[in-house]
Amino acid sequence: MARFRKLSIFAAPIALVLLAACRIDMHVQPRQNPLAKSDFFPDRRSARPPVEGTVARGDLREDTYFYTGKIGNNPGDYVPFPVTKEVLDRGRERFNIFCAPCHSRVGDGNGIVPSRGFPRKPPSYHIERLQKAPLGYFYDVITNGFGIMPDYASQIPPRDRWSIVAYVRALQLSQNATMADVPAGQKVPSAPPRFGDPGTGATLPVIEPDKPSNSEGKDEQK
Repeated sequence: MARFRKLSIFAAPIALVLLAACRIDMHVQPRQNPLAKSDFFPDRRSARPPVEGTVARGDLREDTYFYTGKIGNNPGDYVPFPVTKEVLDRGRERFNIFCAPCHSRVGDGNGIVPSRGFPRKPPSYHIERLQKAPLGYFYDVITNGFGIMPDYASQIPPRDRWSIVAYVRALQLSQNATMADVPAGQKVPSAPPRFGDPGTGATLPVIEPDKPSNSEGKDEQK
């Protein structure tokens, strides 16, 4: 027992020194400061570029058309996912935020920016050239810009760009529709919405759902 006590007296300091040495090694590791010079690489840069062909996680982009709007070198003319009411609602929201200041909410080019003296007014979406333009053309312009219009690739993600494109086409149809395009039973003009809560300016208004007409109610009772 006495021998064990003597050994423990010597073992404790030795263990303390060894543990302290490990901690120092972990704190003081071989490393390079950002943008520091390195004698190991021929170009003397310690910060290395990614290996050629490296793909960031979640950024593989296998669907080329989804990310470019082009088939080969030509713009395509379809949206790469089903266009639903939710997609158009999202497109309208994003359009009103990013596009309407110049293009206006109806897409005629009379937005608030050109009306305040911007030197070049954007073209109307309702001219013949843009009515015939394929959908991929609008996507490419949003992604890469055109003329004095900057690109919005860093501000609008790809799916939202396609939603805006779908909404632009809906705007074009709305401004050039005929009675033949109106679904059967649809009133023209449509009845104004009824608001359950008009909103405060800080909150959006709440639209009441449509109520069935008297004839529809009678049919359901039968």
